Amino acid sequence: MINPFIKTENLCFSYDLTEEGGPHREHKVLKNVNLEIGRGDFVAILGHNGSGKSTLAKLLNLILIPTSGKVYIDGRDITDPNMIEDDVFAVRRSIGMVFQNPDNQLVATIVEEDVAFGPENLGVPPPEIRRRVDEALSIVGMSAFARHSPHQLSGGQKQRIAIAGIIAMLPDCIVFDESTAMLDPSGRKEVMDTIISLNRERGITVLHITHNMDEAVRADRVIVMDDGVVFFDGTPREVFSHVPELQSVGLDVPQVTELLYELSLDGVTMPDGSPLPRGILSEEEGADILRKLIK
Repeated sequence: MINPFIKTENLCFSYDLTEEGGPHREHKVLKNVNLEIGRGDFVAILGHNGSGKSTLAKLLNLILIPTSGKVYIDGRDITDPNMIEDDVFAVRRSIGMVFQNPDNQLVATIVEEDVAFGPENLGVPPPEIRRRVDEALSIVGMSAFARHSPHQLSGGQKQRIAIAGIIAMLPDCIVFDESTAMLDPSGRKEVMDTIISLNRERGITVLHITHNMDEAVRADRVIVMDDGVVFFDGTPREVFSHVPELQSVGLDVPQVTELLYELSLDGVTMPDGSPLPRGILSEEEGADILRKLIK
């Protein structure tokens, strides 16, 4: 990839578990991770709990500092120990994060004041803050709730307000760290539609950490983490064609993908005798194949 927006080189991170007076102990969370992500990409990151996916996200905007290795953002080595404080703030502004529980990111009692909180802390002039808040609320479809209390909104609406607060800081990239995990189906749809719109229409680079396979298939690329290393990296169709391997590391696959895989194990083939297609992701594709099988 030429001039990747995000690049990691042999990235490692460990938690120090050494007890006072005891021998040195550490828990390795990431082990020599090498990745390149282009500007404007939509990448889903999968992995069971403890696989390292959230740690990777927090290293990208210096919430955590790597044990070793390098992280480059837009060509700049953000792990350089000589980075000045202003550069650190610039990195954190460039890569925003939306966490699992929106209540943890809502700080004000009025929606528009909450969205304005980030730009205010960046020293943005008031007229520009007003413009950014209005635009951010419009982008996430929450303009009508500008004067509401965020804590009286639904889970999906709260998460969209949290996203608006990040958008108002004009990031180049947004990391969604299991941001749909606590939402009901309606809320998940609201947030996913917002994520896709930000990527497709606004060109914002998206890293979506999720356990939901149906969300992952909507990304352009899927990265699977396992035990601190990259287990798979490819398009959704490529990655989800490896059903037994994904199941071996504790991950599900889309239901239609698993159905066709199980049928193939039972010896079912296409009418011409060819194997059933692998990596089928959508119900429409699956239904089309099943119709051909029963003709």
